[in-house]
Amino acid sequence: MSQSTSTSFSADAVPKAPEDPLFGLMAAYRKDTDERKVDLGIGAYRDDNAKPWVLPVVKKADDILRNDPALNHEYLPIAGLSEFTSAAARLILGADSPAIAENRTCSLQTVSGTGAVHLGALFLARFYPGKPTVYFSNPTWANHNQIFSNVHLPIATYPYFSKSTKGLDWEGMKQAVTDAPEHSIILLHACAHNPTGVDLTKAQWKELASVMKQNSHFPFFDCAYQGFASGDLAKDAWALRYFVEQGFELCVAQSFAKNFGLYGERAGCFHFVTGPGTDSQNTITRIASQLAILQRSEISNPPAYGARIASLVLNDQALFAEWEENLRTMSGRIISMRTALRGKLEELKTPGTWNHITDQIGMFSFTGLSEKQVLQLRETAHIYMTKNGRISMAGLNTRNVEYVAKAIDKVVKETSS
Repeated sequence: MSQSTSTSFSADAVPKAPEDPLFGLMAAYRKDTDERKVDLGIGAYRDDNAKPWVLPVVKKADDILRNDPALNHEYLPIAGLSEFTSAAARLILGADSPAIAENRTCSLQTVSGTGAVHLGALFLARFYPGKPTVYFSNPTWANHNQIFSNVHLPIATYPYFSKSTKGLDWEGMKQAVTDAPEHSIILLHACAHNPTGVDLTKAQWKELASVMKQNSHFPFFDCAYQGFASGDLAKDAWALRYFVEQGFELCVAQSFAKNFGLYGERAGCFHFVTGPGTDSQNTITRIASQLAILQRSEISNPPAYGARIASLVLNDQALFAEWEENLRTMSGRIISMRTALRGKLEELKTPGTWNHITDQIGMFSFTGLSEKQVLQLRETAHIYMTKNGRISMAGLNTRNVEYVAKAIDKVVKETSS
């Protein structure tokens, strides 16, 4: 006779969570047997053959590492591989950063960019005075909401994407940041905004810094695409470096998933920068000590392999130069796909304007397609993208871009007539 099991975790106590939309989209794509299918939801780089690309410089570093007789699998320190974290700080802040020169930075290796955002969120929830609200762009990377909610910090949004222009709602953003209570935390995408691909101009970044300084806001930069966005490492870090030069106290979540193709190795870094002052070194020492305790209770020690690969490249002049070339290859292919898609849509006289596809930057583009159009594309053309019309430019290649453009043209013409 079967006995019913008893549990303390009933459906009322633990309801079934909804499926993550992005992973659900990937599952639907995999099940699709149509040979024409196109995956525009993927958040990872693909080459022109729609295959994952192991960077040539990463292959070289991998060979060096595997043939090193001193290689072992011992624990890294709690803060991670020091030669990696120091090189990561120089990469993002600049080798000539005043913050580095004045010893008012600390860096901890994390479980990719997600782990860096979480560590920063946890620290701010524990130590930032007054339980501030964290402001995200609307929209933002979906995981931002989950991470900050998990550490019980209140969250709000500032306007960012303009549906009418398919560009930045600059006035709306600026007003919201101005109106936010003093000492709020403002989360900013350093470059290649995810999911819109819309970035601020240098003039806008300068004006934003001025507004944030007047209101004593705390900048939290998330940087997942340095070098991948434009192909220029310094250009993609410009905004963050400007804020440091302006004397802001801030933190940075840094990922090496996209720009090194080290997705599964989970190589990331979290940096904290204190403002300049006579006691800044004591301040950063105290902050670093508390970050280490938080890290210890979360993961004890970060994973080694990806950090060792990145460290070899970041600390070797020849490998670094080759990496920059690999970055130009990836960013260049993405930019060429933007040009091709826009060109095909304009050639087909698809209703609407399509300059936003080339105005935007990075892996993702907000197409402006409606949810109805997105679902129709999935059903009739087997083209997969997120419901909000975001596409991954990495999913386009020379063999499918015309097919995608014609499918978009057909759907837009059918639904706009």
